[in-house]
Amino acid sequence: MASSSIDELPSAAETLTSQISADVTPPSDPNPTDDVTMASSPIDELPSAVETLTSQHPSDNTAAPVNPIPSSDSNPNDDVPMETASIDELPSAVDTVKSQIPADITPSSDDVEAVGEKRKRDDDDEKTNPESSDPNPTPSPWFKTSLCSYFRREGSCSHGNTCRYAHGEEELRMKPDNTWDPTSVRGKKAKILEKPAEEEENGEVLFTEEMMDDNDGEGCGDGVHDLSLSKCLVHLPIKWQADELKKFVREQGVEFKFAKKRRGMIVGFLTFENAEQLQNGVEILEGKAVGNKNLKIADVLPRTVDKNGTKNQAKIKSAREAVTPLADLSYAEQLEQKKASIMQMLKKLTRNARKACQNGKSLPEWILQSREIGGLACKLEGIIESPFANGYRNKCEFSAGYSVEGKLTVGFMLGNFSAGVTAVEEAVDCPNISKMACRYASIFQTFLEKSKLPVWNKFKSCGFWRQLTVREGRKPGVFSNDEDAETRIAEVMLMVQVCTKDTDEGEVAIEFEEMAKAFAEGAKASSPPLPLTVLVVQDHVGISNVAPPDCPLRLLPIPMSDNGTNPDQTTDVLTKEARIHDHINNLKFSISPTAFFQVNTGAAEKLYSLAGDWADLGPDTLLFDVCCGTGTIGLTLAHRVGMVIGIEMNASAVSDAERNAKINGISNCKFICSKAEDVMSSLLTEYLDESEMEEEAKLLNNEPEKSTKPRFKNVVAIVDPPRPGLHPDVIKALRTHPRLKTLVYISCNPETLGANAIELCTPSFKKDDQENRRGYRQRGLSAAASARLRAKKMPASEPFRPVKAMAVDLFPHTDHCEMVMLLQR
Repeated sequence: MASSSIDELPSAAETLTSQISADVTPPSDPNPTDDVTMASSPIDELPSAVETLTSQHPSDNTAAPVNPIPSSDSNPNDDVPMETASIDELPSAVDTVKSQIPADITPSSDDVEAVGEKRKRDDDDEKTNPESSDPNPTPSPWFKTSLCSYFRREGSCSHGNTCRYAHGEEELRMKPDNTWDPTSVRGKKAKILEKPAEEEENGEVLFTEEMMDDNDGEGCGDGVHDLSLSKCLVHLPIKWQADELKKFVREQGVEFKFAKKRRGMIVGFLTFENAEQLQNGVEILEGKAVGNKNLKIADVLPRTVDKNGTKNQAKIKSAREAVTPLADLSYAEQLEQKKASIMQMLKKLTRNARKACQNGKSLPEWILQSREIGGLACKLEGIIESPFANGYRNKCEFSAGYSVEGKLTVGFMLGNFSAGVTAVEEAVDCPNISKMACRYASIFQTFLEKSKLPVWNKFKSCGFWRQLTVREGRKPGVFSNDEDAETRIAEVMLMVQVCTKDTDEGEVAIEFEEMAKAFAEGAKASSPPLPLTVLVVQDHVGISNVAPPDCPLRLLPIPMSDNGTNPDQTTDVLTKEARIHDHINNLKFSISPTAFFQVNTGAAEKLYSLAGDWADLGPDTLLFDVCCGTGTIGLTLAHRVGMVIGIEMNASAVSDAERNAKINGISNCKFICSKAEDVMSSLLTEYLDESEMEEEAKLLNNEPEKSTKPRFKNVVAIVDPPRPGLHPDVIKALRTHPRLKTLVYISCNPETLGANAIELCTPSFKKDDQENRRGYRQRGLSAAASARLRAKKMPASEPFRPVKAMAVDLFPHTDHCEMVMLLQR
């Protein structure tokens, strides 16, 4: 200090000014300059800083008192005792000046910040701060346990080695709670492994079939396994059978008595000789890795009524809870819950799209603007409610099986077969099912109780009667209320699914004749009589009741003398056509047994009208209806466009679409039977490139070739894919064709819409930066993660941008919701 002069330290006064201003002004004050205006004070107004410096030199000068600085703190004297402070009582000012002087001077106090350093945290935080000046700091338990978002996005971080976040997977550490950052590779793998099945929540698996009875040659004395000595193994490979399970258990050194496992299930059953074997087996097998999952041991939940008639106190899910989980909420509450779910999906889309963008490149404008609308990928316009909430389904599929009491039942399954649940309960309290459909299910159940052929057993993959599908066709008109919807049912198609493998044809023919008679008599005996138009049998072999589109169908004659009283209902039967009819927007649609048709006709009218309004249609518009089904979207919008091209892989649905166009006198629609991924690219080229060829011919002074194809200025695509979403080849064709500017995506599964939108709406990578990874889907990755990988290989093309979205409730009382999103470029 002996060589220092006042003139050489103008920064000391300014430093003191900034220190006082920072210390006095509360951080939470929204306008800190209201009370303390020291930051803008000139040097002449700060004699205390100069005098603080001169007080270190031999002088007889008397220090001037420091004027108090007002504070908004409730007890300002605790932090800033300025009212009685003198130069001797202000070591912080001196130390601040010392920080500007060479290092041989005494270091500053621990309570003072060095100039230019960040504001220090509380003492407790400082002890665990790795950036602290302490030469031997104690690292925070959360240090390097999260990935640095700046490093991941930009490839660099301004904090460098001092950043408290991990710069890559190599630096990442496990969190104190023994979990990994959910955005990391290890975090995502852990999430997949820990994702429980719905039936695992209570540590029990609903067991209703005679899977563990001695009817497959294992020899179990009384024929029934002791459930107290039995356990269920969850997360087994779905392709395993009993032999693979036995081999695995023996390799682990576990002794057991019986082992059961069926292909198509993720669960298997073990029975032990005694309690000691059971305990030892549970200790060895619990958490054991099998493939990419860990085994979970669960208790076996028996039937509520055993074979001796004794009731068991077992809590199980009802059909109402399994099929309509939101039925106990008011309809307004259901809509709010679904709207909130759609908003979360839109936020997730933004996050995943951001990850799919190339590091070091600017983000798309729609991602940047998402911050202004709460992180949503686009604005959610709202949710459109169904015109009626009860009995709205025009298609219901009833499984044939056994209830939890062991009674033969036609109704709905109470869980997933892959998780070991096969119990069936009658649909007597499901508000989304029509009373007419429930009545036909009851008639079929009564018939099965007398049938000589067995009901299908999924555990053993054998049996005859499998499923009843009831399809309803309604009269045209506006639906006013729930009761009106019920009375508008004019036609009914019944499709019974069976398995004729290893059966006698003569016996089967007799059973079919008796079944047709039972349906006809039951329809006539009902009050009022039920319509019955078509009765079809579907022959299917397989574990699941989901049959392929080309599964054989057989039309059964309905006894005319026993059928309903309306002669119009017999038209299709007399002409041997398995069809019924429904109406949307005053158009008549012919529906075959396996063709896709929206299950909520009234809400579908609102859905299609919305899609047409958003698509900006006109007479010069070419509309591609991808996954068109029976042509409902294209036909309802045909009067608003120049031409409609429909694409559908189901041959019967394409036949229905062509028939529907003819029935309604619509001539500007063409339907193609093929997979969309196989023909989409060629169709876009065929119908869109002609104008470009003409322009090229004019430039070369050549006469353009004449063509009978119509010419269109505007091209729009409306896609309505099944729940798995669009095939990657379809997405690629839509994305890479430059003439396609507008895309309306209708989805019954918003999660897959979000995954497809990643590929459609994120910028293309440069060819040198594209990852050389083959395949569309890697094992163990989510749909969004797979979409991000495919997006990196998307050919150079202009991406779409989400413009707006709307939720449409086609499925009241369930947690499903339809979603419409407008994409443009």
